[in-house]
Amino acid sequence: MPSCLTRHGERLWLAVSVVPNAKRTGADALHDGALRVRLAAPPVDGKANDVLVHWVADELDLPRRAVTLVRGQTARRKWLEIDGAQEEVMRAWLERLLSPTSRP
Repeated sequence: MPSCLTRHGERLWLAVSVVPNAKRTGADALHDGALRVRLAAPPVDGKANDVLVHWVADELDLPRRAVTLVRGQTARRKWLEIDGAQEEVMRAWLERLLSPTSRP
């Protein structure tokens, strides 16, 4: 299992390190045991958190309610709880995101 992904009971938790105010939203690397995600939103009034949750849900083809921000509401390091995603699917998604061919 990638270092940014851990199991908590029946759910998976994803460690994320966010970079707000980016030109576009997307992941580009692992950073200190977390998936680094650049967000095209400012860190104001929870906007960056909303973009992060929606982006992860869309990427995994899950309903928005399946992705919950459980830690780090005001920090760059965040933990997302992902309900309904299989570990194999998460691993494949992370491999695809971090593949050198998937980056511009």
